[in-house]
Amino acid sequence: MNSKKVWRTIWEWTMITIGTLIVAAAVYFFLMPSQFSIGSISGLAVVLANFIPFSVSEITMVLNVLLLILGFVLIGKEFSGKTVYTSIILPVFIGVFERFFPNFQPMTGDPFLEMICYIFVVSIGLAMLFNRNASSGGLDIISKILNKYFHMDLGKAMSLCGMCVAVSAIFVSDKKTLILSILGTYLNGIVLDHFIFGSNIKKRVCIISEKEQEIKDFILHELHSGATIYESIGAYQEIRRHEIITIVDKNEYGKLMNFLHKTDCKAFVTVYAVNSMIYQPKK
Repeated sequence: MNSKKVWRTIWEWTMITIGTLIVAAAVYFFLMPSQFSIGSISGLAVVLANFIPFSVSEITMVLNVLLLILGFVLIGKEFSGKTVYTSIILPVFIGVFERFFPNFQPMTGDPFLEMICYIFVVSIGLAMLFNRNASSGGLDIISKILNKYFHMDLGKAMSLCGMCVAVSAIFVSDKKTLILSILGTYLNGIVLDHFIFGSNIKKRVCIISEKEQEIKDFILHELHSGATIYESIGAYQEIRRHEIITIVDKNEYGKLMNFLHKTDCKAFVTVYAVNSMIYQPKK
């Protein structure tokens, strides 16, 4: 393994560790003081801590280990070392916070604001993990089990598990906390999608224009991007034209739209959002 790969590996595991630390901080400083049960194993641990004489970190550790074992038995070796690593160090970090910040009280005193802060902070940590093909374990394992044995869509399985954990807040909290837990679970998914996909979204722009050559030259030489040309036939008059398809980022999209308005305001343009691309970059 050359030095570049070594540094890349060190950087990746450092980011995974920092991401897990951020998740643990969100759990300890926002979730636990307000007794929310927003869909996660840590949220379930907050509920269980009211019934058994163990700390949230200890309960989270036991649940994560049991779920890892269950996952290996029922699913097989599909879980990477990253998931095992994060499943173990997450409760360790929570335990460290429990020791150095005992009996931590809510920062704002406003449950709704605490929920928003939790969602924002935990989404940053989870996005760091997911973007490096890792996860915090826990409910992800249960979701994969439901996906394999009950053929449930993975996204729906994760939502179902999260909502079940959120509803468990009814056993230890008032109706307001229950509603905030359910609402927080739903909003957490939306915000997390934004953190994961929002920064990577590109635009797929499809253009049919009489100024085809000028538009193609602009894309290639001004935006330094690529394009694909398809032959298209209009259904109404059966006129043959070329459709230019290019994928651009937000900055390039603005430049391209300005150029199209100036060059051919009658051009037919359709735009789609692209969350990810798999391709071989040009050398």
